[in-house]
Amino acid sequence: MMTDYRRNERRPKKVVNKVRAKNEKKSAEKMAKSSTSNGFYYSFLTVILMLCLVQITVSAVLNISKIVSYKAKIIQITKTRDAAQALNEQLQDNIKNFSNITGLEAIARNNLKMSGEDEVLVIINTPKEEEKEENDKIKIIGLRKHD
Repeated sequence: MMTDYRRNERRPKKVVNKVRAKNEKKSAEKMAKSSTSNGFYYSFLTVILMLCLVQITVSAVLNISKIVSYKAKIIQITKTRDAAQALNEQLQDNIKNFSNITGLEAIARNNLKMSGEDEVLVIINTPKEEEKEENDKIKIIGLRKHD
């Protein structure tokens, strides 16, 4: 037993410092509080960043759809402009034809059915296809009815 006593004497005694123990408890509580507040803070920042990503994505999609819409409008306006330019060229040609006497004569002969002083105008009417169809229907109905 003596050997046990001597072994115990050699070990240093543990000194308990009450102030240090209280400070350690307080710091542990502060660490727990700060870790929960840090967790809340990081969660809040994560939610804000997710909202920003959603906003950026929605804006990108809307911008792409606007680009497509604008390109379609540009194509439509270009076609309209080309048609208007072709019509303008045709009208300019018509103005040139109207300014010439020969152009006026051609219009008078073809559209107004006019002739010159020494000319005789002969008009031969040919029935149009619509009139032919109506005449055929009348003939068929006429055959059915007894007049």
